[in-house]
Amino acid sequence: MKRHALIWLCLLGLSACHAATAPDVLDLADPVAATHLALDQVQRTGAVEHAADGVAQQRYAFQPAAHPQVVLTPARGVWDWSTQGELHLHVQNAMPWAVTLTVDIDDAAGQHLQATVGVPAGPAQTLVMPLHAVSPRGEGVQVGPPMPFDDRGQPTLLATSVQGALDLHKVSAVHLGVPAPQAVQTLLFGRLDTAPGETALHDAYAGIVDRYGQFTRAQWPEKIDSDAALRAAGKATMTGESTTGRDAYGGRLDVHGLSRTGWFHAQRTAGRWQLVTPDGHAFFSLGVNAVVADGGRSYVEGREFMFRDLPPDSGEWAAFYGSGDNRSKDQAASAGIGYNHGRWFDFYAANLYRIDGRNWLAAWRARTLDRLQAWGFNTIGNWSDDALGAAHRLPYTRSINIAGDYANVASGYDYWGRMPDPFDPRFVQATEQAVAKASAGVRDDPWLLGYFADNELAWAGSGPQGRWGLAVGTLAGDAKSPAKQAFIAMLHKQYVAPESLSAAWGIALGSWDALNVAGFAAPAPNEAHPAIAADYSAWLRRYADTYFRTVAEAIRRHDPHHLFLGGRFAVNTPEAVAACAQYCDVVSFNVYADLPQHGFDAAAMQKLDKPVLIGEFHFGSDDRGPFGKGVVSVANEQQRGEAYARFIAAAASDPDIVGAHWFQYTDQPVTGRLLDGENSHIGLVGITDIPFGGFVEAVRKANQQEQ
Repeated sequence: MKRHALIWLCLLGLSACHAATAPDVLDLADPVAATHLALDQVQRTGAVEHAADGVAQQRYAFQPAAHPQVVLTPARGVWDWSTQGELHLHVQNAMPWAVTLTVDIDDAAGQHLQATVGVPAGPAQTLVMPLHAVSPRGEGVQVGPPMPFDDRGQPTLLATSVQGALDLHKVSAVHLGVPAPQAVQTLLFGRLDTAPGETALHDAYAGIVDRYGQFTRAQWPEKIDSDAALRAAGKATMTGESTTGRDAYGGRLDVHGLSRTGWFHAQRTAGRWQLVTPDGHAFFSLGVNAVVADGGRSYVEGREFMFRDLPPDSGEWAAFYGSGDNRSKDQAASAGIGYNHGRWFDFYAANLYRIDGRNWLAAWRARTLDRLQAWGFNTIGNWSDDALGAAHRLPYTRSINIAGDYANVASGYDYWGRMPDPFDPRFVQATEQAVAKASAGVRDDPWLLGYFADNELAWAGSGPQGRWGLAVGTLAGDAKSPAKQAFIAMLHKQYVAPESLSAAWGIALGSWDALNVAGFAAPAPNEAHPAIAADYSAWLRRYADTYFRTVAEAIRRHDPHHLFLGGRFAVNTPEAVAACAQYCDVVSFNVYADLPQHGFDAAAMQKLDKPVLIGEFHFGSDDRGPFGKGVVSVANEQQRGEAYARFIAAAASDPDIVGAHWFQYTDQPVTGRLLDGENSHIGLVGITDIPFGGFVEAVRKANQQEQ
């Protein structure tokens, strides 16, 4: 008996089928299929229709409800899909907007695979769902390619993210749902079937990058199609902003009453904080991060099928190849990233070589400084090429990157790794070495604005109890943890007897040694035992004091002149911010929000009476090649410029904010940066070094108004 005939016998209930083989076709437009199709808050409406490709399909109206769904089940028993790799569903959106569709596949043991896709308005297409867990991260990128895509002439909507697990020998149901629609949403469904292999997953990523590092399946105004066009656009001249009314460092001459120290410093005058240039003039820092020529590196090994026309790794192109390995990165940011080692290619640097030839690096540095000044920027931000600051055309910052074999503590966030243990003598030594390295050759340079220390440390955990994550994580450490021993000593001094701590915290604690157990489960603060929150808060402040004091003292030993610009907070606690304000000259926050004041506690900073620098912010869209929209997304390129102007205006009008730095200069690679696969359109220039004209013009106007 043929397989499809067996399936229809099962569906019709005419055969005692306990494990049906994979269906050739299960047609949601066929009235017979309705026998094994349940509708939950969904109405099957109208007559059978035919899509432009001739496939029969039926309208299904998903009603306003928590989760209306269509449920398909075998006639008896389960389906055996063990030889299949993809689920295919013919679908068309009948609405004039995109509709979110969920696909859940269950097995007999209660496990399930789940995918969520946005079905765009327009013609019918094939939705393809891999029959195992997949994600863009597994392909080496944070965000997958836009859908649908043209797969050999067929519009295909691939579910690039699938979660869960499934016993494919015992598939029991397929659920098609629309999550909580506020009004009726109508979709047309046709045939549903399965197929062996993972053809669509491979095809979705195949050939997505051209020789210049650009996405191949889209067009935009700055896209390059030839070396000649690249050279012409890359060498376009920039006219700088007028420096009238500015001192040599970019300071304003119309603000009076500021001190002249010969170094950048912070000063409060006339009710607001100001950065002050070495010549004694007000300076609002408008900076750009990651102004580097090596930001276009992306792994190619093992996924060469994603790239068209990769240059040979020999001859003149050999300089743009290299190798690396991120498999051992102990940080959540890199978790699950595939294609994370081996050979990489630097698309950005290769394009710079195409533009300027052998002297491309020097040409890029001169051109980039011209651009930044023309666009109204006055600061070289973090992670940037040291040679740009050394040119003494713009003030610059330095990063103190503390690294070494010292203890660490988990806070529960740990996105970039665990927290350094500042109570470990090895951390003190590592800090001394890092500060010495960062200040070498620049301690006497008046063009240096100041130093950042580390970046986005995990001062807090996640969730409603996240504020206490570092305290809980400290007590969960092993007995050798210097931080844990310091915390226990602090509690011992306060409570003396373990019974006193037991009563205050509402826990059973027979002896102080009980705290030394690795994995000690510290209690969560609660109203019945207010001492827990008070003790945790005291510990968090001591932890932060120790960290910032250690760094500050090292900076003052090696460089008594320049500003300590803080630790570039992402997550934070009130205790960490207060400690930073005590030991730093400026408190820096990396703010990914619509406005700067929505990214930190502005009222608390007013009470602490310290200036604020926005160390990072950006707005991204997906209409210029890279698939990601960054941390804060907008709909399109025009809105990026509008959002930038609003953010800068809000920052400049705040009496406590002394600057804001954009992240970052160049777009990230389409196939993801080496570190963690980030692949967003957040740059001032593309991977080809061509500026995004409309955006940079909006940036220039906003900067000109606020300097």
